[in-house]
Amino acid sequence: MKLEQLSITQLEERQLQLEKQYDAYKSAGLSLDLTRGKPGAEQLDLSNSLDGILQGFYLLQDGTDVRNYGGLTGIAEARELGGLFMDLPAKEVMVGGNSSLTLMYNYIHFMMESVWLKESKSNNETIKFLCPVPGYDRHFTICDAFNIEMIPVNMLDDGPDMDHIEKLLAQDASIKGIWCVPKYSNPTGTTYSAEVVERFAKLPTIAGDHFKIMWDNAYAVHHLNDQPDQLSNLMDAAREADTAESVIMFASTSKVTFAGSGISFIGLSEDNLKAFEKFLSASAIGPDKVNQLRHVRFLVDADGIQAHMRKHKDIIGPRFDMVDNVLNQHLGNRGIADWTKPMGGYFVSLNTLPGLASTVIKMAGDVGVKLTPAGATFPNGDDPRNQNIRIAPTFPSMEALRQALEVFVVCLELASIQQLLKR
Repeated sequence: MKLEQLSITQLEERQLQLEKQYDAYKSAGLSLDLTRGKPGAEQLDLSNSLDGILQGFYLLQDGTDVRNYGGLTGIAEARELGGLFMDLPAKEVMVGGNSSLTLMYNYIHFMMESVWLKESKSNNETIKFLCPVPGYDRHFTICDAFNIEMIPVNMLDDGPDMDHIEKLLAQDASIKGIWCVPKYSNPTGTTYSAEVVERFAKLPTIAGDHFKIMWDNAYAVHHLNDQPDQLSNLMDAAREADTAESVIMFASTSKVTFAGSGISFIGLSEDNLKAFEKFLSASAIGPDKVNQLRHVRFLVDADGIQAHMRKHKDIIGPRFDMVDNVLNQHLGNRGIADWTKPMGGYFVSLNTLPGLASTVIKMAGDVGVKLTPAGATFPNGDDPRNQNIRIAPTFPSMEALRQALEVFVVCLELASIQQLLKR
């Protein structure tokens, strides 16, 4: 039954039961962590053969010695690999270090220095970005670092609310970009529909030439079943709409191979790439080409990537199944929470009753289960309904995940009953 259908007496009886469970967890000395979407040790072990894979052979086919300086855009073979992740030609790809976040930060810095700050001063206006919510907190951190004002836009079942986005752009020329995780979005797991992608390609015709679509395809190959979501190619659509200069794509191997020593990619038009390379040349001589070559030898091609990611799926798929099973078992049909069952990516997004996310997270933390802070999936940490919680099931062991989830559902139901009894 839904909790709201229970009598006061029934709610109070259930509250006593849950309080006993909660007190037992408090005395158990738990230390469990569901905060960040990190690969578990078993996943990292899949790439251990990266070590020693070059066998002392550091030359490319063209004779380049990857141990030396140079090649700011990356080795040709790694650029081709990046093209497979982003569905782009290699000539439109630059290869970076282990974090695509660094490339995102640097690209925003480039645009601030070259265009946006000048426009902002000339027009006496604040630089703004659109941010689909719930969304990725590190995108918001980059905006914070550059004092960019963030405007939340609701995420719908097929992607961001495009009607709202188009209306905002038509009204406000100070909006210079939008953050996106278009496939298996962080944290909802949403994949943008073909129609949404098509509308994205046309946004610069409303917003102007200096508007940038930051297309962070972090989970391009991170499927959880054998019928993966399909994402339309934004760059192809943008070429048809003559807006390709506004599309900036990102991907990485940070959850494919070693999170701490993978490689990352930025995809953009050739003219954009030349300008961005010139900007970076003042601070960099060249990337870690040895690591790029290691990844080329390890992943090889599209078939190699798919085969490797199936191994990841076999490891983390059961964790996502456990999350859904435990939530359904304890919260299903209770009317106190709803959650996503993603087809890929690294997170489950759960909504409590309005006003309860921070309470549930604190209760869980007080008994040793850490969750992502309330509001983290919204700009400035401000979830206006205080109800979204991001669950990251990949890093803990299966047993630790089960324990953490059992604590979590007790905290959520107990907090919900306490709220209902106050009405």
